[in-house]
Amino acid sequence: MARSTDSLRVLAIASQATGFILIIALETWLGDAARPWQGMTLAAMLAAALGIAVVRLYRRNRRRKRADARAHDSAGDE
Repeated sequence: MARSTDSLRVLAIASQATGFILIIALETWLGDAARPWQGMTLAAMLAAALGIAVVRLYRRNRRRKRADARAHDSAGDE
């Protein structure tokens, strides 16, 4: 059985990995001057994580509603 790829999970992991790499690279390139840029990068990472979490919650609730509707329809057929 083939596993489906959770695109939101892949996006979350990729965005967090990119953010951490950028934070480390900024420290390397700019030294102490990197602090504000690192803070903005962290804020962007948190915003992305929050956005992905909201989309996941929306999709899960939508699937749950569809499943409930199908169960209700099939129960009405009996």
